[in-house]
Amino acid sequence: MRGDLPGLPLSGGRRFGVSPSFMEVLAEHGPEPLRTTPVPSQSLAQLSIPHATTIIGLKFSGGVVMAGDRRATEGYSIADEKIEKVFQADGYSCVSIAGAAGQATEIVRLFQTELEHYEKVEGERLSLEGKANRLAQMIRGNFPMALQGLVVVPLFGGFDERKAEGRLFRYDATGGRWEEENYMATGSGGRPAKGTLKKRWRTGLSREEALRIAVESLRDASEEDVATGGPDPIRGIWPSVKVVTSDGVEEIGDQESRAAYDALGGDRP
Repeated sequence: MRGDLPGLPLSGGRRFGVSPSFMEVLAEHGPEPLRTTPVPSQSLAQLSIPHATTIIGLKFSGGVVMAGDRRATEGYSIADEKIEKVFQADGYSCVSIAGAAGQATEIVRLFQTELEHYEKVEGERLSLEGKANRLAQMIRGNFPMALQGLVVVPLFGGFDERKAEGRLFRYDATGGRWEEENYMATGSGGRPAKGTLKKRWRTGLSREEALRIAVESLRDASEEDVATGGPDPIRGIWPSVKVVTSDGVEEIGDQESRAAYDALGGDRP
């Protein structure tokens, strides 16, 4: 069946005369054409654009953990301390965002609608690799805006029902897609976060161990990168974390995030 293919099916095989691609339908029938013309750079220079910062993903024995800090910045100012950076894409996948927050959030919403539209038209979910490919196409479509500073660099992860394992994908601003074997971090605090992941990750991690490593990597990133917000027990600000397994997407609450933080020793002297 077409849903078994790694990418989207060709429009020539449409069922009920409707394309399984929501973006294609929107381009054909929307009230106005999709914007492809770049905004003048002078206009962008006058805007204060919030940017999302550090996001991480890592695989464990039962699936993947996706996490991000909660801070958004505008230049040297903090724009928001409780921004959401990890979103459920569908029942078995998540996407986390780094880069221009508004642009990234819009792409995520279109991606969510794209997957929902495909499932309604085709009667089945797109394969995990097909979802990763579709997101790459959407990131590539944002490239003219990326050249002007509105860069969107997400991580995508999910549970592959066919391979019975978690999988993790990273992207660049051109829409390039690569699958990561074990873990990945990106954003302004990506380097120190990845250092922690490299040090702590091992084969056969349990869910609880993976959560602790995720929280530790974001804490370490916040200590090296001013744009990354670390766990804040005083104000009750904790990383946004989601776990994807064969049971679907699970959102990790503040209580469990705090337990993972406390297991690390909490605030260090």
